[in-house]
Amino acid sequence: MNPGGGRTPHRHGATGQMQVKQAANVLELMEYFAERRRPATLAEISDDLGWPRSSTFNLVGTIVERGYLYEPRPRAGYYPTPRWLTLALTVAEAEPLPGVVDDLVADVAAATGETTAVGTLTGIHALFLVVAESRHQVRYHARVGDRVPVHASSAGRAILAQYPAASREAIYRRVAFERFSDTTPLGVENVERALLEAEERGYHQSDSEYIADLAGVALPLPLGDRRLSIVVAGPTSRCLARRPETAAILKAALSRHGLAEPGPQAQSR
Repeated sequence: MNPGGGRTPHRHGATGQMQVKQAANVLELMEYFAERRRPATLAEISDDLGWPRSSTFNLVGTIVERGYLYEPRPRAGYYPTPRWLTLALTVAEAEPLPGVVDDLVADVAAATGETTAVGTLTGIHALFLVVAESRHQVRYHARVGDRVPVHASSAGRAILAQYPAASREAIYRRVAFERFSDTTPLGVENVERALLEAEERGYHQSDSEYIADLAGVALPLPLGDRRLSIVVAGPTSRCLARRPETAAILKAALSRHGLAEPGPQAQSR
């Protein structure tokens, strides 16, 4: 959770994978420009990101040669070229989400006043494809592309529930079940129990399982053969006691937008 602005640290402890530094640096550089929104000199990039000057020079030089960075004005700093946008649009058009999903997320965010997102399964995480942030100063600060552990989040478990038991077992074998807080579900039995409780309750919920003082409510959102989830999350001070009300808002919105609401039940086959 972020009290409304600034660079948000990302937790990598649950990935179970070693990052390739050069690839991570390219992505961090693009996120840097997205937040800065103006050109930056090599010295500014190096100082702001804590990179050695030589590494910054080599990385920026390579990206410039590939046509993804340029100098809008001589010696006034570098900035991303429109080539990034062209590339991103081409990729997005290959597997688009229906426009109704964006409308749904905006509708739910407006009705609840809290950050709302749609997630999909990637490895052992739920990855956010669409995000509408709350306008509260203290809010769940989420962005498209952010990931949360599939077992330690309501968004993740709402996706897990749509998979047959055998498929869930295959996913569990890859999960380290790292403890992020006292409420993190540890082990397969605890996650499966949470799925059963969600079936009885009628929705998936979380309480500070991965991020401190964050409460969430999620429902499955199947679109054709895609298994997605929609989640509403915010600070426990506002959202914990309101989880049943939030779930009702989610269900009403799904019905209003003509999207099947299959319920939170876990498949047993």
